[in-house]
Amino acid sequence: MSKSKVLFVLTGHDRLGEASDSSADKTGFHLFEAAKPWAILTDAGIDVDLVTPAGGNAPIDPSSRDLENEDNARFINDQRVNAQIDYARPLADVDLEDYSAIYFPGGHGTMWDFPESDAVRSAVVQMFEQGKTVAAVCHGPAALVNARLSDGRFLVDGKEVAAFTDEEERAVEKDDVMPFALASMLKERGATLKKAANFEASVAVDGNLVTGQNPASAEGVGEAIRDQVLKRSARAA
Repeated sequence: MSKSKVLFVLTGHDRLGEASDSSADKTGFHLFEAAKPWAILTDAGIDVDLVTPAGGNAPIDPSSRDLENEDNARFINDQRVNAQIDYARPLADVDLEDYSAIYFPGGHGTMWDFPESDAVRSAVVQMFEQGKTVAAVCHGPAALVNARLSDGRFLVDGKEVAAFTDEEERAVEKDDVMPFALASMLKERGATLKKAANFEASVAVDGNLVTGQNPASAEGVGEAIRDQVLKRSARAA
């Protein structure tokens, strides 16, 4: 049997505002939210590929670039990882049949390119309806807000979901910059929010949907992805 693989979709958006706003502060994907689950999956013998919604460079949020963190340093020093984030393939060019799970790390950049991407919406729905793991953490659940299932319902409708909360957004003073309030939007789509105190870990596992609230939740999300992928692989063996 072929080795299990997980697809990470990283934001390709690098500023807190529209792409044309050259004066906006830099952002991107949150390094630890990619690095920790990557390490967990890699150590479990699961291959990880990295893409962005439209292809091209996957920018790291400068505020998350803590290379004293062991997982971050390992991720950023991996030759294959570097090649994939420097010249990421577009999500639409990937054959999703090759993957057991899809994961959307956070970072504020996701709030601009995830919700409106046809490739993101299509991938989320395809993977979810095939019973494969769909996972996201922090602002990564922005990939879920506009995803509708084949019957027209929002994917998150009736699901327990964790995501960066409105309270956390206010605490980091980014609420006025964001195009929408993520947690409120998920709730409007019918999700039940699983919330911990600001910046404390909270992971929601609702069937094959795995979500986490913030960077502190990245480890739990990575472990849940690993467990679901390995269990599915064992059943198929």
